[in-house]
Formats: sequence, C-alpha cells, structure tokens
Amino acid sequence: VMMTQGTLVDATIIEAPSSTKNKEQQRDPEMHQTKKGNQWHFGMKAHIGVDAKSGLTHSLVTTAANEHDLNQLGNLLHGEEQFVSADAGYQGAPQREELAEVDVDWLIAERPLVAGIG
Repeated sequence: VMMTQGTLVDATIIEAPSSTKNKEQQRDPEMHQTKKGNQWHFGMKAHIGVDAKSGLTHSLVTTAANEHDLNQLGNLLHGEEQFVSADAGYQGAPQREELAEVDVDWLIAERPLVAGIG
C-alpha cells in the first residue's frame, strides 16, 4: 500500500487505574495524570499517524498521558507526506525546531473562540 499523499495525526488517552491497592503499593511509573478540559485522567496516551487516503494507521507511539501531542508529531510522519492534518492541539507545529525540515502543507484546526472574549 502506497502512503504518500497525507497524514492525519491525533492522540487519545488510555485510562488506567490510579489505585495503589496492588502488591507494590504504588502507581505504575510509566503512567501519569493529565487534565483534558475540566476532567482529570490517569494513564497513557496513544499518538497515531493515519494515511489520509486509505485510513490505515502507519505510526503509533505510546507515552505517559501528560506528554504533549506536539512532542511526538515528528515520530508520526513517514516522510512522504504532502500535507499533515491535525486538530488545534498541534498549532505551532510549523514553528517547532525539530519539524523545520518537514516540507508539507500544515492543515491545523484553529482554536475555538471562547465566549465573552474578543
């Protein structure tokens, strides 16, 4: 399968029990808490890169839940993309030093306006 046109990137939180009621009496050190909206989550995050045409996942990276999505963006690209599409959490990607050599059209959603501001 040829994957050259574009990549869609996103991340999702994988919940894990935050309880210390286990044999070691501690939380899993590879997992952390993060806040999304007004909700706290504990666990890991799956960062994925999906081919825009076929819908097939070509990249998967797992991190602690508190890892920012932008930190893994370079690991989700296969290098043959013409464009990268992402949600507003990836704003600033074109200015990142580690992505300076990535020659693509960045299709990144704008952050929604907050009511009462602006």
